[in-house]
Amino acid sequence: MASIRIYGGNPLHGDVTVSGSKNATLPLLAASLLVEGRTIFENVPRIDDINAMIDMLRALGAKCEFIEKSVLSIDATQINSVSAPYDLVRKMRGSFYVAGALLGRFGEAEVPLPGGCVIGTRPVDYHLDGFRRLGAVVEERHGVMRAQAEKLIGTRVYLDSRYRSVGTTVNLMLAAALADGVTVIENASREPEVVCCEEFLTQAGADIGGLGTDVVVIKGVKRLTGTRFTSIGDRMEAGTFLMACGCARGDVRVHGVSPQHMRAVLDVLQGAGIRIETGPDWIRIISDSRCQAFEVTTEPYPGFPTDLQPNASALAALAVGTSVVEERIFDARFNYIDELIRMGADIQVKDSVAIIRGVPRLYGAPVEATDIRAGSALVLAGLAGEGYTEINGAEFLSRGYQDLEKKLQGIGAVVTRSRAAEDDRMRNVWHR
Repeated sequence: MASIRIYGGNPLHGDVTVSGSKNATLPLLAASLLVEGRTIFENVPRIDDINAMIDMLRALGAKCEFIEKSVLSIDATQINSVSAPYDLVRKMRGSFYVAGALLGRFGEAEVPLPGGCVIGTRPVDYHLDGFRRLGAVVEERHGVMRAQAEKLIGTRVYLDSRYRSVGTTVNLMLAAALADGVTVIENASREPEVVCCEEFLTQAGADIGGLGTDVVVIKGVKRLTGTRFTSIGDRMEAGTFLMACGCARGDVRVHGVSPQHMRAVLDVLQGAGIRIETGPDWIRIISDSRCQAFEVTTEPYPGFPTDLQPNASALAALAVGTSVVEERIFDARFNYIDELIRMGADIQVKDSVAIIRGVPRLYGAPVEATDIRAGSALVLAGLAGEGYTEINGAEFLSRGYQDLEKKLQGIGAVVTRSRAAEDDRMRNVWHR
């Protein structure tokens, strides 16, 4: 098991550029299965979840090759399988996007139910119901979803307005892009990552209306053709760096992200008294003292993103006053709280609400990450904490962040990554 070690208490200064969005690129890679010919994606993050999805596409018969560091070529013309391997699907939930693409192109798909981060119940029932609405016969047996349709027919699908499921919206768009007739998705997700997928499909020849709205209309076409497309910057990574500066203090400019995509996050930071400046594709944060307490409720876009809720809790742990953080998307996303408490945070959780009484400082400690975003929250706490923090489970961070340690080092953090072979020896040195 890998670990990250941080020596906290160093303000952050300088410029950092985010990588391409993980949550946008995963649907894009799945969507490439619909395309006849070569697709080239730019701004692809080099992270473990993306590598796993590329392995998935290759297992299905696609030709995938990085032609530059962040430029990926995919040719899915010769797909020779509609069965996704379990050992790849179990690694992350985003792999289930291939179900809609395979069903849409070939009229059948066999995909094991997905794995990924353990952050609560995330059933795929909405996806399967949507496939059925399009005319597919869907079975779920022994952990494997099998869907088959002689012909998919456009229909109207209503999603739960409380969640506006990202995954369901994407999977139904992929399944409907080549279907007969018109498909209307009501209460569709409006997340920037979903819009990015809509824009790619449109550029490849799909007929999609209502981009960025909660009613998406897909008119089926005969074929999609290869194109070159650039993914958006990762707003979750941007939010992580912004809140890292809020925790550790300093002056950081984050490049490669649209401030418009970050509006809910920036509103919280500014409401907490933190100075924010923005440009076309950058955000500057200036933090020279403890921020004020704030309230956050996670909601579908344009609300505050659930993926940044753990980071918000780390920031609230150091705020002046009592903050309230409510989680409305996932039912087990406070599994990092005990680790923050270990570092000196004053937090009480009741059901889906965390009451966080800010403290003047946190203290370095050995802690463990249980998922990607929990890990990032512990990184933030470690950057602000006094002394050394050792975060076990750093492999989770590799799933969602490209070159995290290098980027943090570039803005002044003292952070290194080690392997298990070194851990016992170094732990004895650091904690004498």
